[in-house]
Amino acid sequence: MPSAPKITSGAPAGLPAPCDEDGGGARRRARWLRPPDRYWLRLAAVLAVLATLVRAPSFLRPVWNPDEGYLAVQARMLAHGGVLYDTVVDRKPPLLPWLYEGLFAVFGDASLWPLRAAAVVAQLGTALLLASIARRRWGNRAGAAAGAGYLLLSIGLAPEDTQAASFGVFMVPWTVLAFWAADRRRWALAGLAVAGAALTKQTGGAALLPVLWMLGNARRAPEQTGGIAVLRLLAGCALPVAAVAVLTGPSRFLFWTVTGSGSYASASGAWGVALGRGLGNAGILAAAGAAFVVPTVLTLARRGSAERLPADLWVWLGASALGAAFGFQFYGHYFLQLIPPLVLVGVAALRGLPRWWPAATAWTVLASAAFAVWGLTAPRTELDHADAVAAAVRARTGPGDTVLVWGMHPEQYWLAGRAPASRYLTAGFLTNFSGGRGGVRVGEEYAVPGAWRTFGEEAALRPADLIVDDSRGAPYSPALTPTLKRMLDAGYRPVDTVGGAVLYARAPALR
Repeated sequence: MPSAPKITSGAPAGLPAPCDEDGGGARRRARWLRPPDRYWLRLAAVLAVLATLVRAPSFLRPVWNPDEGYLAVQARMLAHGGVLYDTVVDRKPPLLPWLYEGLFAVFGDASLWPLRAAAVVAQLGTALLLASIARRRWGNRAGAAAGAGYLLLSIGLAPEDTQAASFGVFMVPWTVLAFWAADRRRWALAGLAVAGAALTKQTGGAALLPVLWMLGNARRAPEQTGGIAVLRLLAGCALPVAAVAVLTGPSRFLFWTVTGSGSYASASGAWGVALGRGLGNAGILAAAGAAFVVPTVLTLARRGSAERLPADLWVWLGASALGAAFGFQFYGHYFLQLIPPLVLVGVAALRGLPRWWPAATAWTVLASAAFAVWGLTAPRTELDHADAVAAAVRARTGPGDTVLVWGMHPEQYWLAGRAPASRYLTAGFLTNFSGGRGGVRVGEEYAVPGAWRTFGEEAALRPADLIVDDSRGAPYSPALTPTLKRMLDAGYRPVDTVGGAVLYARAPALR
């Protein structure tokens, strides 16, 4: 068998070997002259089609969950002069509200399809980064498996958690970019990616833990592992966060993203509900990702095989689990950040179990198809209710009127096309209600500090033209919220009922 031609100095076949006189410049030019990598062209095309297919259900509904509704209303308020963390408030960082606002400015604010398309791009980018990590470590087959496996598993939770263009979907690409950059010792980029993740959703900051682990265990040139590398990482993390804090107001930014949510982040009195939800969603994800979970367990059980599973992936998986558990709400979309490290650990395990590849592939494809069908056929109960309420609101108000929706579905503002009468778009800010706690620690005394005072000032300055009590028996109903009940009794009268929601019009004498 003839021997392969010798290629010197890392030059691609068919090109002259670069010389060293220009300090590596010839080598860099040679890399640019290489023909496109057909592996990446083919894989990117396949993954783009797959990303579109698994997220196709997302385009079939105007809104999937209250987070999307909240973001859409925020974006409209910002576009009409609202000030983030002042007259427009939320407990989340600002990157996603700004993305909604920007895409609305370009494509209009009547539909969320631009955000759904952006979510496809975000998922595709995540898959390509994971494929790059796996290919660099284990070869072409592993790269393709990681990219495709991620996309198939990315919808392995309830559709309202995976198909919505919400925080978790846009946070995950940043976390994967942080690991990808750290794997290549690009510490400034890794820090920037950690900041991007944290500025999309606070728990994205957990990506810093595996990055620090990789920095501490690096075995390359001193300038990539010493003080300079640490400074690059910290600068990449801190500078974007500091810039955003200055832009939005340091004290307001700190309050709304960190210190003002103490009651909301507590599961006191509701541990049973929280743990039940957490175990349920973890079980759903484990079943959907059994092709990655089972090989991992088998590899750990086999003597001498555990070293196939790199420690940095375990640190990443553990940090992601901490992020998912933070706040003790355990909603399904909190588990999205677990999927990338879980897929990589599973691919690493499958390398030592070659006979498992066909079964793992078949299971992952079938499970993904089942979740896609779930997304296509999921009940529209809450969406239909929101549509009915929005129609009633439009019928009883004009375009210039303001509305207060007392409930947990801010999408009703967006569907109705009416401006909110308050910066607090859900009753949760004023009562601490959260479905993740089952109604524990709910009441005016648990509100965001200062919220009722501000709410009263808003009502005095411009009373809502219509109030929608959409509590429907929840523990934040007006009967259990004295301040709101007094407001209704003093200046409003019921005029309609829609699916359990009561509409109150402002008394004529107060107009």
